[in-house]
Amino acid sequence: MIHLHFTATDLTRVRFAVSPLMETVASLRTLAARRQGRHLHRPWIDRFAERASRLRERHLDLLRALVRPEGYIPDFLVPPPGRRSSTFADALAQIADADPEIVAQQLAHLAAHRVAQQGPGREGRRALLQALVDRPDAGIGPVTEALEAYHRVAIAPDWPRIDALLNDDIAYRLDALADGGVDRMMSNLHPSVTFADQTLRIVKYYEGHADCGGRGLFLVPCAFAWPDVLVRTAQPESPSVSYSPRGLGRLWEEHPEQTGSALAGVLGLTRAALLAQLDLPMSTGQAATQMALSAPTISVHLQALRAAGLLTSRRAGRQVLYSRTELGDRLLSEAGRQPDA
Repeated sequence: MIHLHFTATDLTRVRFAVSPLMETVASLRTLAARRQGRHLHRPWIDRFAERASRLRERHLDLLRALVRPEGYIPDFLVPPPGRRSSTFADALAQIADADPEIVAQQLAHLAAHRVAQQGPGREGRRALLQALVDRPDAGIGPVTEALEAYHRVAIAPDWPRIDALLNDDIAYRLDALADGGVDRMMSNLHPSVTFADQTLRIVKYYEGHADCGGRGLFLVPCAFAWPDVLVRTAQPESPSVSYSPRGLGRLWEEHPEQTGSALAGVLGLTRAALLAQLDLPMSTGQAATQMALSAPTISVHLQALRAAGLLTSRRAGRQVLYSRTELGDRLLSEAGRQPDA
């Protein structure tokens, strides 16, 4: 079990962040693991299999050497986000700026880690890691190149829905904080996480203690963390805990085509399809990306659906998020039951 000890100052510095880099790294575990998370993400795994030919094999080989199905993840691969919504490019720049000496130490530790000694291909993985350690830059360049190529194929096409789910979870946690303070907010992060006596306890296969030491804590919802909780405690950055967001089962739900549907006949094809997508709260930009339309065009449709009482909106930071109302849910459900004309 990991024990994260808080001071009063740390409690005032608990922050949330969304990390596309964390999703990218954690998704590599989902591809490799034989666990419940693989079944949960099966639709994504199937889609990735169709796209994988766009990736160079050397990129995947390198990433598989760096990210094991379980156990230690080198800290330099998952730097704490600089702010609540950091881009993948921002996070990749953090890796590029990492100290090569520290990176080499972490890679050497990974090469000696017990998980790295198991399973087929272990000698090849060790050789790849040792080749990185022996480079003057500890292989940071090839690592960032591989991560960028993998993210572009594996995560970027699905990022609007992933991002929407993560921000919906953050909104829920912040509401809990407003209602009941830090205790309420921490109470249901994950079944293996408990918070009491200013200590966050995370069930793991080893025993460890770490003081937040006034650095606070980053809470980072991560769709591909399931069913685990990923913890980073390396100094001098703030510790971070990555947990599964609420409603994860909705992430890969299929949205039936609205072409020819009774609802499309009333609302129009675009608005019917947009209403179907908004089971997760999305910003104008996210919805535009999801629908492959311009933001101004989507904005007109969003406003029309909101005026009709089918959508609601709320502000989250600098964004306005739209989601279906109960009336919108009922309309979509009833239209789905009607035979096409």
